[in-house]
Amino acid sequence: MSSLSTHVLDTAHGCPAAGIALRLLGGGGALLFSGVTDADGRCPGLPALGPGRYALSFSVADYFRARGVDLPDPPFLDLVTIDFGIADEDGHYHVPLLVSPFAYSTYRGS
Repeated sequence: MSSLSTHVLDTAHGCPAAGIALRLLGGGGALLFSGVTDADGRCPGLPALGPGRYALSFSVADYFRARGVDLPDPPFLDLVTIDFGIADEDGHYHVPLLVSPFAYSTYRGS
C-alpha cells in the first residue's frame, strides 16, 4: 500500500492553511476519508492506498470566508478537487495545494 500526504498553503496570506475541510474519494466517488488541516496545513490520518484513481477535494471558499475574505457569490473557487492516480503500490504520494481565492497550483511532491 502507498502512503498519502497533503500540505495546503495559503498563498494570499503567506501561511499554512489551517482549518480547510477535505475529503478523499475513491475512483467510484466513494468517500474514503474526511478531515481538516492542522495548524501546519497538513492532514494527518490519511489512509494508505492501493493502485487506482482518487480525488482530494478541498473546501477553499469556506476557508477564505472564515478568514474574513470577502468573496463574490458564487466564489470563483469553491471546492478545489485534485484527481490523481497511484501506480506504485509501495510508493509515497504527496499532493500539495497552494491556494488563493482566485488561483491554485498542485504537483506531485516528495
